[in-house]
Amino acid sequence: MILKSGGVAAAIAVAFLSAGSLPAIAQDADAAQCGTDRTIDIAEMSWPSAAALAHIHATILEEGYGCDVEIVAGDTVPTSSSMMTRGTPAVAPELWTSAIEQPWAEAIEEGTVEQLSLAITDGTVEGWFIPQYVVDEHPELTTAEAVIARPDLFADPEEPSKGRLYSCPPGWACEISTSALFEAFGMDETWNLFSPGSGGALDASIARAFTREEPILFYYWGPTSILGKFPAVQLEIGEANQDIYACNTDPDCTEPPQVTAYPSSPAVIGAAAWVSEEAPVVADYFAKAGLTNAQISELLVYGDENQADAEETAENFLKTKQDVWTEWVPAEVAEKVLAAIG
Repeated sequence: MILKSGGVAAAIAVAFLSAGSLPAIAQDADAAQCGTDRTIDIAEMSWPSAAALAHIHATILEEGYGCDVEIVAGDTVPTSSSMMTRGTPAVAPELWTSAIEQPWAEAIEEGTVEQLSLAITDGTVEGWFIPQYVVDEHPELTTAEAVIARPDLFADPEEPSKGRLYSCPPGWACEISTSALFEAFGMDETWNLFSPGSGGALDASIARAFTREEPILFYYWGPTSILGKFPAVQLEIGEANQDIYACNTDPDCTEPPQVTAYPSSPAVIGAAAWVSEEAPVVADYFAKAGLTNAQISELLVYGDENQADAEETAENFLKTKQDVWTEWVPAEVAEKVLAAIG
């Protein structure tokens, strides 16, 4: 670097260096670029796409913008509730709002939270699925009612006289909606609602069935590596009724569950309102940081095939999809991130 202002500037620089003050100046500059010295905690949800996104955004904000970032464990209901009432976590990078539609809308109106953008720009899928090879052999099985009438075809290994529906893991919002729909269809006499225990266990059950070309009825959502790898058919359930769905997913609703398709759930980048107020540069970054179904599925297939965790999957995305994420940030920010990840 050439100092045009001569010896005074050089002397000041030497003084700072000798006093060990440069790191403090760098930290102040980072805080100024980030917009806040407050920790930006990002919710790492328990499903793979949201977990990978949390690490992607954390790396970009920390390395590119100099933000103080912390990744915290999260899930739809507790994360949104905490964000609405306490302003933390600061960001939920993939928040599915169908199960929290009313409180989320009220919080946006009250100004405690905001939607910065769509996390999945072309929408999500959610519902009950069976393998394509089952439909090839039984082309009539395209509706939930048709499949429910064939528990023998989807027999529970532990109770073959009944069929088995693989549900959501405990604690997930979709566990409530799937249980309600199971009850609304009156399936309890001829079917068992099976809880896999975890997302990994559900994936393993699905993969095992597809590998063996066995019939399986399961709840799932997209974009995911499972639906990217295994050809599956989403069953027709009927029209989506938001009021019925809201009651089905509300533990305090006194009405009996009714049949409704899963509404198309916006997967948004949600944030506490203080992010835009204190760090508008960060909010602007998230306003551009959406991905398509195909992009997220590709991201997840890598993680699955390479047995990579969320952090490793995120690093691979940053290294191999520079054409995608560099569009979200200024050139100087991209250079810092690239230098940090090697």
